[in-house]
Amino acid sequence: MDTRTIRRTSVTLPALDAPGICLSDVTSLESGRGRMAEFHYADAELRDLSLADTHLMDGRITGLKSRRTWLDQLRVDSVEFSDCDLADLQWTDSKVAGTVFRDCTLTGAALRDVTFENVLFENCRLDYSTCTRVRATGPVIFARCSLRETAFADADLSGVVIDDCDLRLTEFDGGKYRGLDLRGNDLSQLCGLASLEQIVIDPAQRLQLAEALAAELDVTYAKTLHR
Repeated sequence: MDTRTIRRTSVTLPALDAPGICLSDVTSLESGRGRMAEFHYADAELRDLSLADTHLMDGRITGLKSRRTWLDQLRVDSVEFSDCDLADLQWTDSKVAGTVFRDCTLTGAALRDVTFENVLFENCRLDYSTCTRVRATGPVIFARCSLRETAFADADLSGVVIDDCDLRLTEFDGGKYRGLDLRGNDLSQLCGLASLEQIVIDPAQRLQLAEALAAELDVTYAKTLHR
C-alpha cells in the first residue's frame, strides 16, 4: 500500500487500484441501502448535496462542486476526494478513515463531532472554517494546506502533523494537542496559545511563538511610549 509520510507520521492511502477492486461510475452518492461501495463520482455541479446515515467506501470523488452541502452521520472509508469544491460545508457526527482530500476547497466549512483516522489533507483550503470537537484517533496529516483563520474548539489533535501550512490567525480554544507537530510552519500569528500544551516545534520556532504571544496579550513595548 502507498503511504504519505512526514517525519515519523505515515498515512496509508486508499488502495483503489488494487487487484479485485473495480470502480463503477455513478451519477449520485445516494443509495437506497445507505451504502455506496467501489464507485467513481465525477464532475458533478450541484446546488445542494445532502447525505445522512450513509456509508461511502472504496471510491473516488473528483471534480465535485456543491453550493450547499450537509453531511450527517456519514461513514467514509478508503475514499479519495480530489479537486472538489465544498465551500460552506456542514458536517456533523461522522467518522472518516483511510481517506485523502487532495486539492479540495472547504472554505468556511463547519465540522462538528467528526472523527478522523488515517486521513491526509493535501494542498487543500480550509480558511475561515470552524472545527468543533473534531478528533484524531489515528494518524492525520495536513500538508501544504491553508488554515487561515480556521478555529479549533475543544478539538483533540493529539499526534496530528501540520506541515508547510498557512496558519495566519488560526485559533485554538480548549482541547487536547499533545504531540501536535507544528514544525515547518510560521507560528507567529497563531491564536489561543494557552491551549497548545505539549506540542512539538523546532527550537527556531520559539521566537515565532513569542511573537504570537505578544500579539495575543496586546503587549506595548516601552520604546514606543512617550517619555
